[in-house]
Amino acid sequence: MAEARGIDPRGPRFAASITSVLLLVATLLALLGSSTARTDAGFGWLSPLGGGMFIVPVQGWVLPFTPISMRVLDLGFLTVLVIALLFLWSVLSPRTAPWGVLYRRAIQPRLAPPTDLEDPRPPRFAQGVGLVVTSIGLILHVVGVPLALPVAAALAFMAAFLNAVFGLCLGCQLWLLLQRVGLVGRTA
Repeated sequence: MAEARGIDPRGPRFAASITSVLLLVATLLALLGSSTARTDAGFGWLSPLGGGMFIVPVQGWVLPFTPISMRVLDLGFLTVLVIALLFLWSVLSPRTAPWGVLYRRAIQPRLAPPTDLEDPRPPRFAQGVGLVVTSIGLILHVVGVPLALPVAAALAFMAAFLNAVFGLCLGCQLWLLLQRVGLVGRTA
């Protein structure tokens, strides 16, 4: 089996920079949206499974009582959804992912050649971890779990921020740990 060709390690770090900004915006939008909305007192509509509508006192989180159509139209949800789709794109086709293409066409030609290349599998795995984290937040938000969306977006933001600012790729570290125990990265 041929060895995986190396990639410029500055490319994933550039992508993490853009992703961290997007995730910061997504986290803020999720914090301002229906995921964190609460009511102190009042009345709301409740439809039990048997049918019929009842007016009941509502106190606490609003999200479980919000229709699914409203949950998926939340700006925080839509922003995290776009980011999750970008993660998916980066996992399925890293050569055509937007931040990689932007780096290779606009940034890399202006830089000195990289002194070393890195294995492309750990950064790709890290994109998959970002996809899983954001997808869990999206799914939990749709089923009505309060705070799931901003927490997932914040966790993904912290990972992207650590990579962008300090060069610490948590997904890559997880890849190396899993490789050490023999779960990923085996060669034929």
